[in-house]
Amino acid sequence: MQNNAYCDIPPVLAVVVPCYNEEDALPESIRQLIRKLDEMSGDGLISSHSFLLFVDDGSQDSTWPIIEQYRAMDGRICGMKLARNAGHQNALLAGLTSAAEWADCVISIDADLQDDIELMSEMVRRFLEGNDIVYGVRSEREKDSWFKRTTAVTFYRLMARFGVRIVFNHADYRLMSRRALLQLAEFREVNLFLRGLVPLLGFRSAQVVYKRKERQAGQSKYPFRKMLSFAWNGITSFSVIPIRLVTLAGCTLFVISVAAGIYALYAKWTGRAVTGWTSLMVSLWFIGGVQLICLGLVGEYIGKIYKEVKHRPLYIVEQVLKDDNSAKIARDWRMPLSSRAAAGSFDERMEKNETGDSNDSGALYQ
Repeated sequence: MQNNAYCDIPPVLAVVVPCYNEEDALPESIRQLIRKLDEMSGDGLISSHSFLLFVDDGSQDSTWPIIEQYRAMDGRICGMKLARNAGHQNALLAGLTSAAEWADCVISIDADLQDDIELMSEMVRRFLEGNDIVYGVRSEREKDSWFKRTTAVTFYRLMARFGVRIVFNHADYRLMSRRALLQLAEFREVNLFLRGLVPLLGFRSAQVVYKRKERQAGQSKYPFRKMLSFAWNGITSFSVIPIRLVTLAGCTLFVISVAAGIYALYAKWTGRAVTGWTSLMVSLWFIGGVQLICLGLVGEYIGKIYKEVKHRPLYIVEQVLKDDNSAKIARDWRMPLSSRAAAGSFDERMEKNETGDSNDSGALYQ
């Protein structure tokens, strides 16, 4: 059964690949992804108008020239160049938002292809069964170091404990329907954490399991410092529990200080008070340290509010390599018959797209 009342025409699939300094891995990744598109198109799973969209997140190497080179050889390879490094999540959102204008469904995957691309066929099948979101979930973490494996498991459990809806062992390898992407675009958050935002959409979803492979070329763009920052951003963007813990700590210390005050008065009244420099200094340092930690945590939330209220753009697009309307027309032609009749004939749709008079409405695909 096909998704969203479409006719029996294969969906237009877009594969969004955020890239940052991926000159070593990109050529092989492009070849593998093109091969996978050919395979799925040959099996009738996706339309021949399906394409790849590589988002250059301000790379400082030859990532963009490589994209331009392969674009000249194959029109299915599209590119988007951001004016500066906006960060992985923002670059991914830029690609998803753009691809939603042309495709029925979009798969996001990292450029190193550690995520198994053979899983894409199953993702599309789940989409055709009626799922708007299909998560790629790792079955195990045997190839990760003990430290990375432990910290990852701790992060997911901590997020769940804080009440955040997040898919365990899922990164950013997922399929999303156009309907889901249009709703995702309604979230105006500056502090992006897509792994937490996507489950909030509430659309019907499914999971497919795979084993993550080792990186074939290049180096990881997520060292420990970035992973820690990413985890902290996820926690503070979706939960106020840390700041409530600060309140709890303050109340606890207040109770302890009251008890200590009562004991001090008792000791003074009974004549057992001893002047102690050590106890005084230890208490001062302890209370001072706790206060600074609390102020820092409160400041973190205030800083996020500061970023949100400025409403600065998440990314700035410098250049786009995509000048073919065929994918968009193919996607439009998959509307239900009633909507298709209202939109006019195929030739009329083609003419409107070529003249720029097309009034594409997202409501037709809801």
